[in-house]
Amino acid sequence: MAAMADLTADYLALRREVGAVWLARDVLRLHGPDTITYLQGQLSQDVEALAVGASALSFLLQPQGKVDALIRVTRTGDHEVVVDCDGGWGEAVNTRLTRFKLRSKFEIEPLDWKCLALRGPQAHDVPTDGLTIDADWPGLPGVDLLGPDPQVPEGVRVCDPDAYRAVRIEAGVPEMGAELDERTIPQEAGIVDRAVSFTKGCYTGQELVARLDARGSNVPRHLRGIVLATNVVPPPHASLERDGKVVGALTSVGESLDRHAPVALAYVSRAVEPGEDVTVTWDGGSAPARVESLPLVDA
Repeated sequence: MAAMADLTADYLALRREVGAVWLARDVLRLHGPDTITYLQGQLSQDVEALAVGASALSFLLQPQGKVDALIRVTRTGDHEVVVDCDGGWGEAVNTRLTRFKLRSKFEIEPLDWKCLALRGPQAHDVPTDGLTIDADWPGLPGVDLLGPDPQVPEGVRVCDPDAYRAVRIEAGVPEMGAELDERTIPQEAGIVDRAVSFTKGCYTGQELVARLDARGSNVPRHLRGIVLATNVVPPPHASLERDGKVVGALTSVGESLDRHAPVALAYVSRAVEPGEDVTVTWDGGSAPARVESLPLVDA
């Protein structure tokens, strides 16, 4: 594990300048005459509206409307896209996209590609080569370099994943396996505005998303930021309690230099509003904390 001084420098690079982080991402290439039409009926995003070279986040949903995966789709040709997702989820995405393929004419090809994430105020100013994807987060500009062998731009610091996780938490960006799984309703995660089109035609899982939108996205829980009033970093899955009742659980934890405190993402009951105090409890410890809206750190 990197020394604390290194993590401090890494965090400051990502937050104040620009830092590079190697991400575990699984990448698929879909190509063939029916690629775009098929994806238009499977993804929550309007794939047909993407220009060649453009990218967008999208949910891949179960027929019942809960999350199979959060993916990014990049249109690389008239009948071709590259789909990437959090590492370890590519096989599930491939299986899900194949499930309803039937006679559609396209192929799915796993790619042995890598992802280099650039985050920080200067991320868009760094000269890059290859497939460069806008990856801005709330409060933090970003670019992802995707390809067989992306290179670290000259002069850019390579940062530890722990520092990356801290700024991801501050930005309120959910990750598969932590904030997103097969039980998640899209509106709970707070990114429907970036991952769902409400003007396109029908797609698998649309009914639940559209019904909740019509009702004001009134879901039982919401993804929130948690700022702890302690210097102890709790473990993931620690409980949130208020008035002796469990009202949520942590999903990702890190340390924020800007907030001078441990921070976390958590799904919190809708009965608890941002600004309210809770207690974080885990085996062998507890700490006071406050529920906050995301992002936790502004640009």
